Amino acid sequence: MSANSVSDLHQVSDRLAHNAMRHVSERVIEMLLFAAAAVSVLTTVGIVYVLVSESIHFFQNVPIVDFLTDTQWTPLFDDAHYGIMVLISGTLVSSGVALAVAIPMGTVIAIYLSEFANPKVREVAKPVLELLGGIPTIVFGYFALLIVTPLLQTIFPELPGFSLLSAGLVMGIMIVPYIASLSEDAMRAVPMSMREGSYAMGATKLYTAIHVVVPAAISGLAASYILGISRAVGETMILAVAAGMQPNLTWNPMEPAATITSYIVQVALGDLPHGSIGYQTIFAAGLTLLLITLMFNIAGQWLRRRYREAY
Repeated sequence: MSANSVSDLHQVSDRLAHNAMRHVSERVIEMLLFAAAAVSVLTTVGIVYVLVSESIHFFQNVPIVDFLTDTQWTPLFDDAHYGIMVLISGTLVSSGVALAVAIPMGTVIAIYLSEFANPKVREVAKPVLELLGGIPTIVFGYFALLIVTPLLQTIFPELPGFSLLSAGLVMGIMIVPYIASLSEDAMRAVPMSMREGSYAMGATKLYTAIHVVVPAAISGLAASYILGISRAVGETMILAVAAGMQPNLTWNPMEPAATITSYIVQVALGDLPHGSIGYQTIFAAGLTLLLITLMFNIAGQWLRRRYREAY
């Protein structure tokens, strides 16, 4: 065998060894990425397992019919009642007030930033929105209690010191950055050719934004609304500070009430013994909150598929 043939064989073997090492490194990276993805899935599974297992013990002592139909929530009293609808009403009312503020305001801000604002304004507004979203929720809670509630009392003198209205309004302001940022990203992802086609047909910029860009970006808008709903339903500190923590079955936002999250905070800071029915109520309430969030997400996914097919 000639020297050239031997040299060629060495070069081929070196390349094969290099390719083999690269294949191994790619497999290692792939395994690390899979492990990172599995962490979130396993965490979710673990949370569901804890909630379900503890809730099963709770429902062995409290009939699920009473849990769903009782109109009182006094699990820590001697005459205990476990009507979760009391907490659900406070959660839904406060979330409804928050979304009534956040969705219109966030969508309008997103339309302005995407379609009307010049680049300099957009570069300043986006970081300011993100900064607003980074403020701790406890600060929003005291802002609602000390600033917003007195302002509302000048308009509604009968408004008590704690109310779902005040907490919901401030919670809506807190959610605006999430909806506005995601919605603006979804609108900017719409191809410019769709806008140019609308302009060529004689449409105005506002008409194009509302009737062309928004329908085309409805999938991203729905995702931002789902995030906003989940954020509102799961909010804790604003409601614990400004809404009061009085279990009250009401659909009136001008009254104080407790929510699922504020009750969990109230009990988690107490001295209830582990395994008692009072302690297990926080897991039953947490499972209820999880199911509510799941229903909102399923509804959002259905809306996304429906409008995606329509457009």
